[in-house]
Amino acid sequence: MTAQLIDGNALSKQLRTEVATRAQALKAQGVKPGLAVVLVGDNPASQVYVRNKVKACEDSGLHSVLEKYEATMTEADLLARVEALNNDPAIHGILVQLPLPAHIDAQKVIEAISPAKDVDGFHIASAGALMTGMPGFWPCTPYGCMKMLDSIGYDLRGKHAVVIGRSNIVGKPMALMLLQKDATVTVAHSRTQNLKALTLQADVIVAAVGKRNVLTADMVKPGAVVLDVGMNRNDEGKLCGDVDFDGVKEVAGYITPVPGGVGPMTITMLLVNTLEAAERASK
Repeated sequence: MTAQLIDGNALSKQLRTEVATRAQALKAQGVKPGLAVVLVGDNPASQVYVRNKVKACEDSGLHSVLEKYEATMTEADLLARVEALNNDPAIHGILVQLPLPAHIDAQKVIEAISPAKDVDGFHIASAGALMTGMPGFWPCTPYGCMKMLDSIGYDLRGKHAVVIGRSNIVGKPMALMLLQKDATVTVAHSRTQNLKALTLQADVIVAAVGKRNVLTADMVKPGAVVLDVGMNRNDEGKLCGDVDFDGVKEVAGYITPVPGGVGPMTITMLLVNTLEAAERASK
């Protein structure tokens, strides 16, 4: 049995079309959804991510502002810029690209963003809203994973989901989102003993540790859904995920590829969150 691919590029395209339609409706009311992206320093990967985010905004009819600063920018100056953007009615979402230079406290900067504009979903208020089931912004990568499960009509009620990874950006929020849909959730991490025993029980596996081949075919129950959040390079320098794709696709029922799986969904959910922020602000 070869797994069916969950195509992140195709699903992203569909969702971005919906975003463009809703953005057009807002524009008719005199509101143009706006995202501010703040980049401090010259991290090459961050520059690529930022460029992709800005382009995605423009392609979907959203207003985007890119602010680039030298790596020597002080924490106080960055906090002042965030405060100015909080008070700018043309900006509905604020994204400060991570990582920040070592002398800047990233958590302090994230907490300075207004929760109403926290489209990355990293603010403690957003985390609290997710924890308690209140309205807020969901972090983009796990939110994209949930949309992928929706796209295949997967009913999570009573299913066993294993999340490999416990980061604040993916692992923990992913577990909470799955819980909200009535899955039974196990969170595995670097200290977990006998990971294989857990994953073999799983109906859904989310691999999000940033380590190649953390999930292999012998660790997957036949027919399971496997979502690969990892971004690594193989020995030839090609992009790959956390999952041994060639092996696991022969066992799983559904699988996401890398590239072209969860990656495109992350930026798409940023657009969705920005649009929702604009819709809320316009009410």
